[in-house]
Amino acid sequence: MIRIRKPLFLLLLLVFSSGSFAQSPADIQACENLELLGNLTITSAQIRDNTQSDQPYCYVRGIISPAIHFHAQLPLPGNWNGRFLQWGDGGKDGDLDYADHRVAEGYAVTNSNTGHDNGVEPGASFAFNNRRAEIDFGYRAVHLTVIAGKLLVNEYYDRGPDYSYFEGCSQGGRQGLMEAQRYPGDFDGIVAGAPAFAYQALNASGVWNLQRMYRNDLAGNLAVDTDGNGSFDSLNLVDVLHEQVLNKCDAIDGIADGVIDNPLACNFDPTVDLSDLMCPTGGTSDQCFTETQLQTVIDFYSGPVDDAGRQVYPGKALGSEPRWTGYYIPHEGNNMGPSKLVGVAGDHMNYLFYEEDPGVTIPDVRDYNYEARTDGVFPEFHWKDYDINDFYSGKGDLMKSITDAEDPDLTQFLKDRGGKLIVYHGWVDTLIVAEDTRDYFNEMVNATFDGSLAQASDAARLYLAPGMGHCRGGPGPDNWDKLAPMVDWVENGIAPDFVIAEHRTDGQVDNQRPVCAYPQQAQYIGPANGANNPENWIAENFQCR
Repeated sequence: MIRIRKPLFLLLLLVFSSGSFAQSPADIQACENLELLGNLTITSAQIRDNTQSDQPYCYVRGIISPAIHFHAQLPLPGNWNGRFLQWGDGGKDGDLDYADHRVAEGYAVTNSNTGHDNGVEPGASFAFNNRRAEIDFGYRAVHLTVIAGKLLVNEYYDRGPDYSYFEGCSQGGRQGLMEAQRYPGDFDGIVAGAPAFAYQALNASGVWNLQRMYRNDLAGNLAVDTDGNGSFDSLNLVDVLHEQVLNKCDAIDGIADGVIDNPLACNFDPTVDLSDLMCPTGGTSDQCFTETQLQTVIDFYSGPVDDAGRQVYPGKALGSEPRWTGYYIPHEGNNMGPSKLVGVAGDHMNYLFYEEDPGVTIPDVRDYNYEARTDGVFPEFHWKDYDINDFYSGKGDLMKSITDAEDPDLTQFLKDRGGKLIVYHGWVDTLIVAEDTRDYFNEMVNATFDGSLAQASDAARLYLAPGMGHCRGGPGPDNWDKLAPMVDWVENGIAPDFVIAEHRTDGQVDNQRPVCAYPQQAQYIGPANGANNPENWIAENFQCR
């Protein structure tokens, strides 16, 4: 009788059992063999655990010249569902994003850093006098990563994918629409959430919005300094404004639930509806609005317009006011640095808007009174000096051609290729405005289907989610599987007339209803006189009409 010592026995048990290290020597070898590919630069290939599953997968890292780093998450052959998925990015990217949950479902997934590393080139600084990096970020990296990913799938599984999908939100939404426009053969189905397709316009708008808050020594700021020490400690005015908007428009849809189903149907007028809440001349308080603060509110709802009266980008949706706090309002809680400023907009005009970069960022983007140095080897450019009139001047046209995904003609993808497109957007998203997405969708219907929404609905659907923020969050139902309806549509021909969305508080569902394919909206059909009872906010009590 042969005795196996306990340590070796435990090792074998871990390798061959159904536990988290369940892979055979053949699985390991097949994965590591991907490093030997002669026509693709692979830096590593190894079996890795999945945080969302007890099944490991083959993890591959590679490089596409000159600076696109990509990775692939490949389920073991016995776990692969036959599908390929490109996972979208967010913000200015610069990192590798994982989709462990999709790998657990059997998808072979790829993603890239879009040609730069944000650890050494944060924000938009990667684009400083670097046209190739801008092109990689704009469209090249995603497409080439898809090509590399499909090559890996062919090598690893010894066959190509049955279906190919894209899923992404925000920057990922822009990437999805860019793929449909530039590379219609890459995917069978594209899911594009809150797409940043009008990339230069939304960033110009973001800077313009910040200028409204900071101008005149923060006179227009909606945060209030109640004790005079410069701390801007109170955000009560935002709550006051939001309450007035809800009082005017919440119940238009027949339900008083803190959500405005269609903000475009709300006729709130700040000049009229805030007239009883204006401060006495010369006074300030977190209970009333000064004339300058009122103008900030009007500007946010109206959106930026240049001196010729041309609209650059739509204004913020009515009902989105609480979302302004995190993105645009400098206050004590964010150290006077709202996320739009210290995140994606503070350096955008320095590096990603003009054909010729005007200058590097100032030492502290929160310092509105700082005067940028315009001399020296690396002159500075301050975001406060951006002029909205530059938007239509032609100075930003080259970058628009690289980053913007505004072409409404999707004939090649939706008709010639037979692809499917799902676009979704939350109505209270204040980072990217849903109204702009709706307008693009209508333009796509006109350009691709001669204005026939009925024909368009055979290939493309738009879902506008009431009360949903940027990609997720907000007071309305915001949670559903974004990819599953697309797969069912592509593979089984079942077009999704609606998706069932849920809102959760502390892990418990407290609001559920259908989010209908545009232009329909969910209407309450439940027990009479029960529309305002949260117990009745379940999917079967609503119908798309």
